[in-house]
Amino acid sequence: MALDGKVADLMNTQINKELYSAYLYLTFADYYDERGLKGYANWYMIQVQEEVAHAKILRRYLLDNDIDVRMLAIDQPDKTFSNDLEPLQAGLTHEQYVTSLINDCYAAASDVRDFRTMQLLDWFVKEQNEEEVNASDMIKDYKLFGDDAKGLYDLDAKYQARVFTAPTMPM
Repeated sequence: MALDGKVADLMNTQINKELYSAYLYLTFADYYDERGLKGYANWYMIQVQEEVAHAKILRRYLLDNDIDVRMLAIDQPDKTFSNDLEPLQAGLTHEQYVTSLINDCYAAASDVRDFRTMQLLDWFVKEQNEEEVNASDMIKDYKLFGDDAKGLYDLDAKYQARVFTAPTMPM
């Protein structure tokens, strides 16, 4: 069964949104790096790798379904921050936005009974839940411990330990 045109367009757009997310998280990493918070910078550099991996998964899926992949221009992130909590809050808001985009892709696939694409998107739905929980937890941790120098130091050390694990897709 050929991929529905609307589904293909949404998935192509999602590739762009995943790459934008990588750009956005690079700016978060830069902010924290400039502040000397190498752990927070590391956390967001891992996020960059995850977002690029997500784009590559979608790209491969489209190519495997004989759909031309369109590499769209990536918008320049325009966020600026005045404190260490703001990037964390912006991260949660952004992940909620990405969740809405994945839901749109899923709804379009469901409308045309494209169960194969829905199966792929099931993984993304679960991934987005994890992303939102992580972003929310970082905000909670910062609010609990980030105003104290020792607490911020400990959180930064915790985030420094994060390593990238390439996603595995159930296909």
